[in-house]
Amino acid sequence: MATPSMSMNKVIHCAVRRDLSRFRAALESFQDGDRARAAGLHRAWENFDDQLTHHHEGEHEIAWPALLAVGVGQDTIDRFDDEHEAMASALAESRTAMGALAGSASRADADSAASSLAKLEEVTVTHLDAEEQVTEPLFAEHHDHPVVKEMGRKFGKQPLGVAGTFFAWVQDGAGPAEMTALRDEVPAPVVTLLPLLFGRRYRKEIAPVWATSGSH
Repeated sequence: MATPSMSMNKVIHCAVRRDLSRFRAALESFQDGDRARAAGLHRAWENFDDQLTHHHEGEHEIAWPALLAVGVGQDTIDRFDDEHEAMASALAESRTAMGALAGSASRADADSAASSLAKLEEVTVTHLDAEEQVTEPLFAEHHDHPVVKEMGRKFGKQPLGVAGTFFAWVQDGAGPAEMTALRDEVPAPVVTLLPLLFGRRYRKEIAPVWATSGSH
Protein backbone atom coordinates (compact mmCIF):
# COMPACT_ATOMS: atom_id res chain seq x y z
CA MET A 1 0.00 0.00 0.00
CA ALA A 2 1.30 3.48 -0.86
CA THR A 3 2.16 5.78 2.01
CA PRO A 4 -0.63 8.35 2.53
CA SER A 5 0.15 12.00 1.87
CA MET A 6 -0.52 12.74 5.54
CA SER A 7 -0.95 10.58 8.62
CA MET A 8 -4.23 9.94 10.37
CA ASN A 9 -2.77 11.96 13.21
CA LYS A 10 -2.48 15.02 10.96
CA VAL A 11 -6.01 14.49 9.62
CA ILE A 12 -7.21 14.80 13.23
CA HIS A 13 -5.01 17.84 13.78
CA CYS A 14 -6.59 19.48 10.73
CA ALA A 15 -10.04 18.98 12.28
CA VAL A 16 -8.83 20.50 15.56
CA ARG A 17 -7.41 23.55 13.77
CA ARG A 18 -10.62 23.88 11.75
CA ASP A 19 -12.85 23.94 14.83
CA LEU A 20 -10.63 26.43 16.61
CA SER A 21 -10.88 28.74 13.61
CA ARG A 22 -14.65 28.27 13.52
CA PHE A 23 -15.01 29.14 17.19
CA ARG A 24 -12.90 32.26 16.73
CA ALA A 25 -15.12 33.51 13.89
CA ALA A 26 -18.35 32.54 15.64
CA LEU A 27 -17.44 34.30 18.88
CA GLU A 28 -16.33 37.44 17.05
CA SER A 29 -19.71 37.67 15.32
CA PHE A 30 -21.82 36.62 18.33
CA GLN A 31 -24.89 38.80 18.90
CA ASP A 32 -25.74 39.74 22.48
CA GLY A 33 -28.68 37.71 23.79
CA ASP A 34 -28.68 35.06 21.03
CA ARG A 35 -29.49 32.09 23.26
CA ALA A 36 -30.01 29.66 20.37
CA ARG A 37 -26.56 30.46 19.02
CA ALA A 38 -25.00 30.20 22.47
CA ALA A 39 -26.59 26.78 22.96
CA GLY A 40 -25.42 25.61 19.53
CA LEU A 41 -21.88 26.78 20.14
CA HIS A 42 -21.87 24.97 23.47
CA ARG A 43 -22.94 21.72 21.79
CA ALA A 44 -20.13 22.15 19.29
CA TRP A 45 -17.75 22.99 22.12
CA GLU A 46 -18.63 19.86 24.10
CA ASN A 47 -17.85 17.73 21.06
CA PHE A 48 -14.59 19.56 20.40
CA ASP A 49 -13.61 19.27 24.06
CA ASP A 50 -14.29 15.52 23.98
CA GLN A 51 -12.37 15.01 20.73
CA LEU A 52 -9.29 16.97 21.75
CA THR A 53 -9.19 15.45 25.25
CA HIS A 54 -9.58 11.93 23.84
CA HIS A 55 -6.85 12.61 21.28
CA HIS A 56 -4.19 13.92 23.63
CA GLU A 57 -4.94 11.34 26.34
CA GLY A 58 -4.76 8.60 23.71
CA GLU A 59 -1.37 9.88 22.62
CA HIS A 60 -0.05 9.42 26.16
CA GLU A 61 -1.35 5.86 26.36
CA ILE A 62 -0.85 4.63 22.79
CA ALA A 63 1.22 6.93 20.59
CA TRP A 64 4.12 7.80 22.89
CA PRO A 65 5.19 4.15 23.46
CA ALA A 66 5.03 3.58 19.69
CA LEU A 67 7.12 6.68 18.99
CA LEU A 68 9.74 5.61 21.52
CA ALA A 69 9.85 2.18 19.88
CA VAL A 70 10.70 3.67 16.47
CA GLY A 71 13.41 5.97 17.71
CA VAL A 72 11.91 9.19 19.10
CA GLY A 73 13.89 10.35 22.12
CA GLN A 74 12.47 10.59 25.61
CA ASP A 75 13.39 14.28 25.67
CA THR A 76 11.04 14.89 22.75
CA ILE A 77 8.24 12.95 24.45
CA ASP A 78 8.82 14.97 27.63
CA ARG A 79 8.51 18.20 25.62
CA PHE A 80 5.28 16.96 24.05
CA ASP A 81 3.97 16.14 27.53
CA ASP A 82 4.75 19.66 28.72
CA GLU A 83 2.89 21.06 25.71
CA HIS A 84 -0.05 18.77 26.46
CA GLU A 85 -0.20 20.07 30.02
CA ALA A 86 -0.35 23.65 28.75
CA MET A 87 -3.05 22.64 26.29
CA ALA A 88 -5.09 20.84 28.96
CA SER A 89 -4.90 23.90 31.22
CA ALA A 90 -6.08 26.20 28.42
CA LEU A 91 -8.80 23.70 27.53
CA ALA A 92 -10.10 23.79 31.11
CA GLU A 93 -10.21 27.60 31.07
CA SER A 94 -12.10 27.59 27.79
CA ARG A 95 -14.50 24.94 29.12
CA THR A 96 -15.46 27.31 31.93
CA ALA A 97 -15.77 30.29 29.59
CA MET A 98 -17.93 28.44 27.08
CA GLY A 99 -20.16 27.21 29.90
CA ALA A 100 -20.64 30.80 31.07
CA LEU A 101 -21.60 31.87 27.55
CA ALA A 102 -24.11 29.03 27.30
CA GLY A 103 -25.72 30.26 30.51
CA SER A 104 -25.85 33.97 29.76
CA ALA A 105 -25.74 34.38 25.97
CA SER A 106 -24.11 37.75 26.64
CA ARG A 107 -21.70 39.62 24.43
CA ALA A 108 -19.43 40.09 27.44
CA ASP A 109 -19.19 36.34 27.99
CA ALA A 110 -18.63 35.83 24.26
CA ASP A 111 -15.67 38.20 24.53
CA SER A 112 -14.34 36.29 27.54
CA ALA A 113 -14.76 33.01 25.69
CA ALA A 114 -13.00 34.46 22.65
CA SER A 115 -10.05 35.46 24.84
CA SER A 116 -9.85 31.98 26.36
CA LEU A 117 -10.16 30.31 22.97
CA ALA A 118 -7.40 32.52 21.55
CA LYS A 119 -5.04 31.23 24.24
CA LEU A 120 -6.19 27.66 23.60
CA GLU A 121 -5.66 28.06 19.88
CA GLU A 122 -2.17 29.46 20.38
CA VAL A 123 -0.92 26.68 22.66
CA THR A 124 -2.69 23.94 20.71
CA VAL A 125 -1.55 24.95 17.25
CA THR A 126 2.00 25.49 18.55
CA HIS A 127 1.99 21.93 19.86
CA LEU A 128 0.39 20.42 16.75
CA ASP A 129 2.94 22.11 14.50
CA ALA A 130 5.85 20.94 16.66
CA GLU A 131 4.52 17.40 16.89
CA GLU A 132 3.96 17.12 13.15
CA GLN A 133 7.53 18.23 12.43
CA VAL A 134 8.65 15.11 14.27
CA THR A 135 5.90 12.62 13.55
CA GLU A 136 4.92 13.19 9.91
CA PRO A 137 8.31 12.15 8.47
CA LEU A 138 8.51 9.32 10.98
CA PHE A 139 5.02 7.95 10.20
CA ALA A 140 5.80 8.11 6.49
CA GLU A 141 9.09 6.26 6.95
CA HIS A 142 7.62 3.64 9.30
CA HIS A 143 4.12 3.43 7.82
CA ASP A 144 4.24 -0.39 7.63
CA HIS A 145 6.19 -0.96 10.84
CA PRO A 146 4.37 -3.45 13.11
CA VAL A 147 4.48 -1.04 16.05
CA VAL A 148 2.89 1.73 13.99
CA LYS A 149 0.27 -0.66 12.63
CA GLU A 150 -0.56 -1.81 16.16
CA MET A 151 -0.83 1.83 17.29
CA GLY A 152 -3.44 2.41 14.59
CA ARG A 153 -5.39 -0.67 15.62
CA LYS A 154 -5.44 0.46 19.25
CA PHE A 155 -6.70 3.92 18.32
CA GLY A 156 -9.39 2.27 16.17
CA LYS A 157 -10.88 0.23 19.02
CA GLN A 158 -13.79 2.49 19.93
CA PRO A 159 -17.50 1.98 20.65
CA LEU A 160 -19.60 2.47 17.53
CA GLY A 161 -21.21 5.66 18.81
CA VAL A 162 -17.83 7.20 19.63
CA ALA A 163 -16.38 6.15 16.29
CA GLY A 164 -19.41 7.39 14.35
CA THR A 165 -19.22 10.81 15.97
CA PHE A 166 -15.47 10.97 15.39
CA PHE A 167 -15.72 10.19 11.68
CA ALA A 168 -18.59 12.64 11.23
CA TRP A 169 -16.55 15.35 12.96
CA VAL A 170 -13.24 14.71 11.24
CA GLN A 171 -14.89 14.87 7.80
CA ASP A 172 -16.98 17.98 8.47
CA GLY A 173 -15.29 20.63 6.32
CA ALA A 174 -12.27 18.44 5.49
CA GLY A 175 -10.39 19.36 2.34
CA PRO A 176 -9.42 17.03 -0.51
CA ALA A 177 -5.98 16.20 0.91
CA GLU A 178 -7.45 15.22 4.27
CA MET A 179 -10.18 13.10 2.67
CA THR A 180 -7.64 11.34 0.45
CA ALA A 181 -5.44 10.53 3.44
CA LEU A 182 -8.46 9.39 5.45
CA ARG A 183 -9.58 7.02 2.70
CA ASP A 184 -6.03 5.71 2.32
CA GLU A 185 -5.84 4.88 6.01
CA VAL A 186 -9.38 3.72 6.79
CA PRO A 187 -11.58 1.24 4.90
CA ALA A 188 -14.21 2.98 2.76
CA PRO A 189 -17.23 1.44 4.55
CA VAL A 190 -15.95 2.79 7.86
CA VAL A 191 -15.43 6.28 6.45
CA THR A 192 -18.88 6.30 4.84
CA LEU A 193 -21.17 4.16 6.97
CA LEU A 194 -20.04 4.84 10.53
CA PRO A 195 -20.87 8.57 10.47
CA LEU A 196 -24.07 7.83 8.59
CA LEU A 197 -25.32 5.19 11.02
CA PHE A 198 -23.69 6.22 14.30
CA GLY A 199 -22.89 9.90 13.83
CA ARG A 200 -26.48 11.13 13.65
CA ARG A 201 -26.22 13.39 16.69
CA TYR A 202 -23.20 15.16 15.25
CA ARG A 203 -24.87 15.57 11.87
CA LYS A 204 -28.15 16.84 13.35
CA GLU A 205 -26.99 18.92 16.34
CA ILE A 206 -23.43 20.05 15.67
CA ALA A 207 -22.74 20.25 11.93
CA PRO A 208 -25.60 22.79 11.48
CA VAL A 209 -23.86 25.09 14.01
CA TRP A 210 -21.00 25.47 11.56
CA ALA A 211 -23.32 25.76 8.57
CA THR A 212 -24.83 28.91 10.12
CA SER A 213 -23.78 32.10 8.39
CA GLY A 214 -20.88 33.84 10.09
CA SER A 215 -19.37 30.69 11.61
CA HIS A 216 -16.63 30.24 9.02
